[in-house]
Amino acid sequence: MAEVEIRAVTKMFNKTPAVSELSLTIANGEFVALLGPTGAGKTTTLRLVAGLERPERGSIWIGGRDVTSEAPADRDVAFVFQQYSLYPHLTVFENLAFALRAPIRRVPEAVIRTRVEEVAQLLHIETKLHNKATQLSGGQMQRVAIGRALVRSPAIYLMDEPLSSLDAKLRGEMRLELKRIQTDLGATILYVTHDQTEAMTMASRIGVIESGRLMQIGTPREIYENPINAYVAARLGQPAINLLPATLFAGTPRGARTIGARTEHLTIARGGGDVSATVKRIEHLGDQSHLHLDIGGQPVVTLSDPEANLAAGDTVSLSLNKPLFFDADGGRIAA
Repeated sequence: MAEVEIRAVTKMFNKTPAVSELSLTIANGEFVALLGPTGAGKTTTLRLVAGLERPERGSIWIGGRDVTSEAPADRDVAFVFQQYSLYPHLTVFENLAFALRAPIRRVPEAVIRTRVEEVAQLLHIETKLHNKATQLSGGQMQRVAIGRALVRSPAIYLMDEPLSSLDAKLRGEMRLELKRIQTDLGATILYVTHDQTEAMTMASRIGVIESGRLMQIGTPREIYENPINAYVAARLGQPAINLLPATLFAGTPRGARTIGARTEHLTIARGGGDVSATVKRIEHLGDQSHLHLDIGGQPVVTLSDPEANLAAGDTVSLSLNKPLFFDADGGRIAA
């Protein structure tokens, strides 16, 4: 494994910047997730590190070496794509061994067998080594796709939304597995996702990207509790943060135009709060409920106790508890 540095990299497509002056360091053994919507520049950043794209400006460094002009095969990186991209006519063993049998590596067959069996055990697919790829479930195919990268032991693993095609239950299981594997191996991973749950549960640091610019980098807790602006604040939290006009509540600080109210920032009561709200509907989710409210035409979503005995049409009062504040441009301002 090795430290990876992206130094002030800019990449253009048809004179439109896909990545703009992006700088990021991924430490040896670190799991960094890039979080943002489709088109934010996440996958382009991965492709720049892999050498599949060349920047107009800036440089890529891996293990203290400038690799900006080097071919992908010379960079010692492994790429896991969103789709499985397995060879259907080959067995699981042959799919896992494929990269090690490339002429550029010339790994002895005994070493290949040992390495493939080790990775298969790590991924809990050791009983499937003689199965064809077409005989596997979706989760098993994704494990093989990840395993093809793991057998390589590269400087860095680049992962482009590798769990997005799995169902919700399997995604949850694979999140735990992937984090366990990363911890066991001490692997360096740069992981792209638009799923905040994946970013918060797996990454040691999250980089939030907007229109090719790295807006903020920090631990999941730092990004959640101290977002630099309203855009970053909206990337994390379920339900999403409520961005409300500052005029709805009294006592907002000077310059505040928007209040950012997460569920923990809102206190619901039958009376005596700061403002009144009308219950529009309730989504029951078992141990909690999503409460959809209306404050003078402004929608608000928060959590409530399923035993709260509320119904559509009820009137409740809301109070703020240490919310976030943003100026007219969306920048964070002090409370």
